[in-house]
Amino acid sequence: MALLKILIFPDPRLRTVAKTVEKVDDKVVRLTEDMLETMYDGSGIGLAATQVDVHKRVIVIDISENKDKPLILINPEIEEITDPIKKSYSEGCLSVPGFYEELERPGEIKISFLDINGERQTEVVNDLLSVVIQHEM
Repeated sequence: MALLKILIFPDPRLRTVAKTVEKVDDKVVRLTEDMLETMYDGSGIGLAATQVDVHKRVIVIDISENKDKPLILINPEIEEITDPIKKSYSEGCLSVPGFYEELERPGEIKISFLDINGERQTEVVNDLLSVVIQHEM
């Protein structure tokens, strides 16, 4: 695994639209491993591939206290807002170091994504996980 360079705002590459991952292959698996290592090194809880200058629809997240429950989302999509009541969290970003802002987002969403094995998954997520997914997308 390798630490990746995180792009820092206002780098224009952060605005690049990410492309769909066509196939979950060894290259994508290595990318997710490197992204997780980079996220943990930066004490983050989420990281999008665009933040490391790879413009693919790949997100890694780990909101567990012990940083031992990584979640990998490939080609994630929000299918439905299942609870429109907003949740408020102080959000930060590894690409905007030292800046935090209180934001409100839907508290529960239904998402679909490919997992690390290329299998389509659908889940309803809420609270902090819902907020982190929305932030990274």
